[in-house]
Amino acid sequence: MLGGMATMAAFALADAIIRRSIASARAFAFVASTGAACIMLTGLATELFPGMPTLTLNVLRNSLGLFSGALALRYLGRWMGVAAEDRMVRHTVRWGSWAQFVAGCTMALLTLSGPPENSHRLLATTAALSGLFVLLPIVATLRAIALGDQLAKGMLGANGLLACMVIGLYAHGLGIDLGMVVWVLTAFCTIGFFMLGTYLGLRRDRFNRELVRLAGLAQNDDQATGLPKGSVLLSKMDDAFWRSARRRQECTVICLHVRNLYGLAEAAGHNADKQILAAMTARLRRAVGFRNVVGLYHPRCFVVVISTESTTRLVEKTLQRLHYLMGKPLYIQGPDGSYHAFVAVFGIGAVSVTTDKADPAAIIDQAEHMALAACEQPDAKPTVAGSVA
Repeated sequence: MLGGMATMAAFALADAIIRRSIASARAFAFVASTGAACIMLTGLATELFPGMPTLTLNVLRNSLGLFSGALALRYLGRWMGVAAEDRMVRHTVRWGSWAQFVAGCTMALLTLSGPPENSHRLLATTAALSGLFVLLPIVATLRAIALGDQLAKGMLGANGLLACMVIGLYAHGLGIDLGMVVWVLTAFCTIGFFMLGTYLGLRRDRFNRELVRLAGLAQNDDQATGLPKGSVLLSKMDDAFWRSARRRQECTVICLHVRNLYGLAEAAGHNADKQILAAMTARLRRAVGFRNVVGLYHPRCFVVVISTESTTRLVEKTLQRLHYLMGKPLYIQGPDGSYHAFVAVFGIGAVSVTTDKADPAAIIDQAEHMALAACEQPDAKPTVAGSVA
């Protein structure tokens, strides 16, 4: 059981580090806290940490399960989404999580202030409270099913596994011998609860992203290219400036302005610009790689931020690749199935930044003005403007 939970915790941690999103951080917090509460009841804690004081062990055994239950119930409310707007579900999640948190604090204080021989009695009290609190997610899930949430049926199965897990683990923690078969079933229920809960969480998250895309709510990403724009782009640039300044390196902002983006609108249809943007985005990614920030300031202006080892030689090579790849012709399919050749008329401007206090919007404006000037001289070699300190 420990191996299974450690594997899931490792994957959750890796996902949180890579994605750096609130959802992935919540997933890791859930797996880590609930997994730690389970380990405390198996007796492995004393084997893994033989130097742990008895008082600390008793405090964790008597409170960690209630704390993790409060966190899990709160996350369940977020997972339900629209169903959580129901008054019954909302009150069950809100007050139930607070009640578990207060109960956990109370049990921790009682363990700290009471004699050591009371720890077994307090653990029995914690087991009874946890058994009662397991009913709360079941009630909330049943209500969500009644409201039409089909995915909540799977969560009801996860709650059933949770109930078996709580009964088995607290029985083991209290020293009640139920036999090896029960302990094996408890381990399977524990791993099954984590796996099913993780699967349902990922599935709901995928559904929500799809709904956002279909509803057109993703205003911070361009629909044709998927590139960040607006405040999201400026925020990513701020982060890149900060990282470069921290490493004492220069950060280069490149703007690529396409003057004839809408030149094929009449011949190839009104969808031609989207095809052009998608193709040029692919070429842009090929030229600068996937580690650098790439965004869309407006439909005619791409923005690239090179913040990793931003040496002069690297920037010059990147500008050369951009000039070569973007200048190659591409073919656009019209509504009648015919193909039309498109050769971009573009200019490139680049500005180096050496401070984390620079205004991203002002830097983009400066680089775009250079790109507009370069549009008038298509044969000119792109250069980098002086540093902005």
